[in-house]
Amino acid sequence: MLSSLVSTHGMVISGAILLIAYVFIATEKIPKSVVALVGASLTMLLGLLPFKGYVDPTTNTYVKSVFEYIAFDVIFLLIGMMIIVHIASKSGVFKWIAIYLLKLTKGHPKMVLFALAAFTAVASAFLDNVTTVVLIMPVTFVIAKEFDMDPIPFLITEVLASNIGGTATLIGDPPNIIIGAKAGLSFMAFLQELSLIVAIIFLSAIGILILMFRKQLKSTPEKMEHIANLDNSKTITDKNLMIRSLIVLFFVILGFMTHDMTGVPAYVFAVAGASALLLFEKPKEIYKDVEWLTIFFFIGLFIIIGGFEANGGIAYLANKMIELTHGSLNLATMLILWGSGILSGIIDNIPYTATMAPLIDQVQHTIPYHGAGHNPMWWALALGACLGGNFTIIGAAANVLVSETAASKGHAISFMRFLKYGAIVTVVALTLSSIYLYLRYLR
Repeated sequence: MLSSLVSTHGMVISGAILLIAYVFIATEKIPKSVVALVGASLTMLLGLLPFKGYVDPTTNTYVKSVFEYIAFDVIFLLIGMMIIVHIASKSGVFKWIAIYLLKLTKGHPKMVLFALAAFTAVASAFLDNVTTVVLIMPVTFVIAKEFDMDPIPFLITEVLASNIGGTATLIGDPPNIIIGAKAGLSFMAFLQELSLIVAIIFLSAIGILILMFRKQLKSTPEKMEHIANLDNSKTITDKNLMIRSLIVLFFVILGFMTHDMTGVPAYVFAVAGASALLLFEKPKEIYKDVEWLTIFFFIGLFIIIGGFEANGGIAYLANKMIELTHGSLNLATMLILWGSGILSGIIDNIPYTATMAPLIDQVQHTIPYHGAGHNPMWWALALGACLGGNFTIIGAAANVLVSETAASKGHAISFMRFLKYGAIVTVVALTLSSIYLYLRYLR
C-alpha cells in the first residue's frame, strides 16, 4: 500500500517534506539541524530513496542509493576548515591582525570602519563567514567602547562585508561549496570569475555604508589617539601554534589554488591540513568546537533534496523554468540571480542553494552556454545566494549570530534597522552583478 502510494505520488510527497522543512527552517521554531534530520528520516522511512543502488531493469539506468545523494566532499571540506580555523584562532593571530589594521587607521572612525570591513571581507573569502564574525566581534566591542560609540554600525558593516567577501571563493560561503561540488568548479575558477566583481561590490557597499553612518562615525582627537596606540604586543598567546597554523593554512589554500593542475579535490587538502594540526592538539577538545549541528544539517538536507530529485521533482521544476524563460539563457541567468538574491534574504541560503544546484545542473543541458568559461547560471546562483544573504537579519547564519551576540550585550539589532542597510546594499550588489554577468557572458 505504502510502496504503491510512494511510486504514484513520490514527487508530491517528497516535495511536501522539502516545503515543510523549509517552513520550519525559516521560522526557527525547531533547530534546523533537527528539522533536516527528521525530514531525512521520513524520506528514508517512506522509501523515497533506496538504501542500496541498483540498475532499473525497465529503463536500464542506475538508481542511486541514499548515501550517493550526500555530498561528502562538501561535508569533509567544512569539517576540515572548521578544525583548521578553530586551532589557528587559539593562537590569537586573527585578533592581532584586526588590531594591527586598526592602528594603521590612526583611530579615524570612518577608516576604522573600512579597516574592519576589509579584514572581515578578506578573511571571509578564505575562512567561513561565521568563524570570521566570531573572530572580529570581540575586537569590535572593544573599539566601540574606546570610541564611546554605538557598536551597531560596525557590526552591521562587518556582517554585510562577510557575506560579500565570502562570495569570492569556493570556501568563503557554504552555498559556494555546494555549487562547486555540483558544477565541478575549482577554487581558482571562483577566484578568477568572481573576485573582480566582488571587489567592486565591496567598495560600493562600504562607500554607501560610510555615507549612511556618517553622523555616528565621529570621535574626539583624544579617543582617536588612544585607538592609534593600542597595545598589540600580548595579543599572540601561542607563537608556535600561530606559526604552525599559518604554515598549514598557507599550504591548504595553495592546494585549493593548484587544484586544476593536481586534480586533487579541495576537501583532501582541508582534511590533510586539519589532520596535521591535530597531531599537536588534544583531539577531543578540538572536536567539541566543530559545528556538528551544521554538519548534520547538511547531511539531512542532502537526503531530503535527494528524495525530491529521485522522484522527478527537480526535473519538473527544470522544465517549468525552461518554459518560463522560453529557453533564453539571458532571461534564465537574470531570473536565477535576482530570484536567488531575494529568496536568500527570506530563507536560509544553504537549503535554497542545495535545492537550486541540481535544478541548474539539469537546466544547463537544455539552455546551453557556448561561450568561454562555465555556464553563467552557476555564477548567477553563487552571486544571488551569497549576496542575497545580506537582505535581512535572517538571510545568513553570520547575520543571526551577530544579532544574537549584540542583543546579549545590550545592543539589539532590530529586523527593520538591519533591513534599512541590508536591502540597499543587496539591491546595489545584485544590480552590479547583473551588469557584470551581461558584459562578461551574455552580450
